[in-house]
Amino acid sequence: MRRVKRRDTKPELLLRSALWRRRLRYRLHAKNLPGTPDVVFPGIRLAVFVHGCFWHRHPGCVRASTPRSNVEFWTTKFDANVARDARNVEELTKLGWHTFVVWECEAYDAQALERVADAIERLVRPVP
Repeated sequence: MRRVKRRDTKPELLLRSALWRRRLRYRLHAKNLPGTPDVVFPGIRLAVFVHGCFWHRHPGCVRASTPRSNVEFWTTKFDANVARDARNVEELTKLGWHTFVVWECEAYDAQALERVADAIERLVRPVP
């Protein structure tokens, strides 16, 4: 697990690239916010998390498989990750922030990534 990257992962870089192409400017890895969101738009108080399907248990995704060995360890680990994610979103909401979760499988699918980037752009630049 030491080799699992915490920041600047491929899905995160794909999302950041899509947002940058839309001329959306953001901050990275806000350590002062619960959960250290991957992408932050401080002006509108929007925190974007890029979750790996395996680690954060994307419901219905084939990437969210459970290893066959040491099942109890992995189940406990995954449950703790999901609970921590929910706690972070709740804390951000209490602080007046909006949250947006992008899943790894969405980032790897070009069409899904465009839809996600469009949704974020609509939040950042609302149509009058």
